[in-house]
Amino acid sequence: MPDRPAADTARTRLDKWLWAARFFKHRTAATEAVDGGKVKLNGLAAKPAREVKAGDRIDITIGEETRTVVVRAIADKRGSAAIAQTLYEETPESAEQREKARELRKLAATPGADLHGRPTKRDRRRIDRFSWF
Repeated sequence: MPDRPAADTARTRLDKWLWAARFFKHRTAATEAVDGGKVKLNGLAAKPAREVKAGDRIDITIGEETRTVVVRAIADKRGSAAIAQTLYEETPESAEQREKARELRKLAATPGADLHGRPTKRDRRRIDRFSWF
């Protein structure tokens, strides 16, 4: 079996890179995120098998959080967290937006904070007053 050319070693599949960079716990989850449009490569929708190379820009949406990272190194095997952090660099704009969102979440009340257990009989009557059925 012939050795791969040097140019091919600087590329890997998008889903494999996302898994190796520890954005997703499982490669299947990375594949599903790419298929679901949660990951954009250089601003465009991509397929899981699309090749990633150093210098590519990847937008990753996980839950309500969006990160924009620039690929610095290629890995197709999952390593330690310290190694995974060297594979990418988050853009300053992305880090700033995540910090602002974090501050807003701190200030906002958690949903259901004013609810304490099951509704009382009085609460149930108030709820029933608004129902149309």
